[in-house]
Amino acid sequence: MGSSVILKINFRGGIISPGDLFNILVAAGRCGVTEVKFGLRQQMLIELSVVSALRLSEALNELGIQHETNVDRFPNIVSSYPAEEIFINQTWLSEGVYKDIFDSFEYRPTVKINISDSNQSFTPLLTGNINWVASIQIPHYWHCFIRLPKTNSIYECNTLVYSNDIAMMSRKLETTMKEFSGNISGMKEADIKALFDTILSGSVLSKETPGAAVLPPFNLPYYEGLNRYNNNKYWLGIYRRDEMYPVDFLKSLCKVCLDTKIGQLCSTPWKSIIVKSIEPNHRTLWNTVLARFHVNVRHAANELNFQVEDHCVEGLSLKHYLVKYLNDTDTRTFGICIGIKTRKKSEVFSSILIRRRSLFSIGDKGFFNTYDILCAEEFNPNKRTAFVFSRNNPKWLLQEQLRRAILSYYNMPVVEQQVKPVIRNKTAIPEMEMTGVWECPACFTIYNEQSGDEGAGVSAGTSYKNLPDNYCCSLCEEPKSNFKKQVSAKRLETI
Repeated sequence: MGSSVILKINFRGGIISPGDLFNILVAAGRCGVTEVKFGLRQQMLIELSVVSALRLSEALNELGIQHETNVDRFPNIVSSYPAEEIFINQTWLSEGVYKDIFDSFEYRPTVKINISDSNQSFTPLLTGNINWVASIQIPHYWHCFIRLPKTNSIYECNTLVYSNDIAMMSRKLETTMKEFSGNISGMKEADIKALFDTILSGSVLSKETPGAAVLPPFNLPYYEGLNRYNNNKYWLGIYRRDEMYPVDFLKSLCKVCLDTKIGQLCSTPWKSIIVKSIEPNHRTLWNTVLARFHVNVRHAANELNFQVEDHCVEGLSLKHYLVKYLNDTDTRTFGICIGIKTRKKSEVFSSILIRRRSLFSIGDKGFFNTYDILCAEEFNPNKRTAFVFSRNNPKWLLQEQLRRAILSYYNMPVVEQQVKPVIRNKTAIPEMEMTGVWECPACFTIYNEQSGDEGAGVSAGTSYKNLPDNYCCSLCEEPKSNFKKQVSAKRLETI
């Protein structure tokens, strides 16, 4: 597109009303837009000409839809709500709590705010400037992690804040960040933490933290396809390889939501869409829409766990180049995510970060590029970048260097214990079967006889042979007859 601009629409917390989205898409279609994108911060991004952007802006104003063009003055509030109920279980942070918090924001933040359950790693915890992480020990209280704008240092505050005060305290923290923006860089870390703790302790309901927040190990769930959860419901995850979502397809998606009384859909930090609460008898409707628009699902995990900057053609091209090599070499990438960074001021959530550097640049165009590979501490993207794995790689060498960085993750002692048994001598040891542990061969979901499957109505202690004939995998619906009995890594370790 010649002279184009980017129009951005925030969906607070990643929650999208099908009715609002349909109206936005109709207005966009009248301005000549045929495809839209979703961004890393759960927002919609529309690229169009300057003249068309003015027309669309006027239409959105009439609809009461807040938006920005070619600026990011008001970053979206990111949340883990899309993972609620389908990837997160046994937590006090429910749909109602999320929505009460979102509704309490009566202003538009000008810094990045993340609101996350600590019991998940699907959405990033610490990519915001103000990061609220739900307490595991004390329901309805939140840890606060501060990252000053344009820095990479994280400060964990010593004060827990009550759910109802998050919006109010976010506003106070943001005001302080602006007031001290010129002086705070010279302050000591202890003084910065004390400053923000003083603000947080002024909350109506606050508590001293019982200890440092425990951040979960990273484990990206498979987030696309039509999947069963809670025994009698389905969720649909949609990912697009080119990041482009046809307007007509999304309009049809909205119509099915409205026709089947689904009041919301979600955008995720992986630039995908999730639709929850699909009734079993409506599955055919959703499959029909996917088929009509030739929307593919069930992409390889190697492709799904990449993060690329928003509106980055070069980064997307590099991703496809690297994914092909990982697939050709049959490289496992489970447990990590890979980010591609081509711009100096961008931030990408990643276990392994590929950072492009140019010998010289003209405008936004770089020439004679090389690539650094950086790895987060323990390869956990929530712990920030910790060390350089490899510097100044030419593109032709980057594929193999990335594969070696991935292998270094699997060679970590902690990961080795998780993915393979430790045999303490070289004597051949016969395999010993676990008592009552079976694995789905399609998606590796475990059925444990001791625990049962509460979501499917199977009580604890139900043996595999006594499972109902129609029992299937709770995630991918593989029939029980295909499950495989598992070998005990634990018993091998003790020999």
